[in-house]
Amino acid sequence: MGKPRQFTTLSAAQAAALFADPAWAGKYPPLLTVVQAAELLQVPKQTVYAWSSQGLLDGCKARAGKHLRLFRDRLLQTLSEGKLYGGQ
Repeated sequence: MGKPRQFTTLSAAQAAALFADPAWAGKYPPLLTVVQAAELLQVPKQTVYAWSSQGLLDGCKARAGKHLRLFRDRLLQTLSEGKLYGGQ
């Protein structure tokens, strides 16, 4: 077995500060599509849908009609807490 992953939890301010650069803020706005979220996290979009179905994104997502949207900063905080990759 490999070593367990180590995660550093981001605060809301730290997550928001990652997008202070206008180029990053333009590419990854505060409310992301599934495609944008997948690109940001470097996973297939099917993984984002699977995490949503498993309830792992409950604090990070919203529906716009039938479309899934993700709150960028909450998503990064959830990732940093290790909740998406079996950390906790």
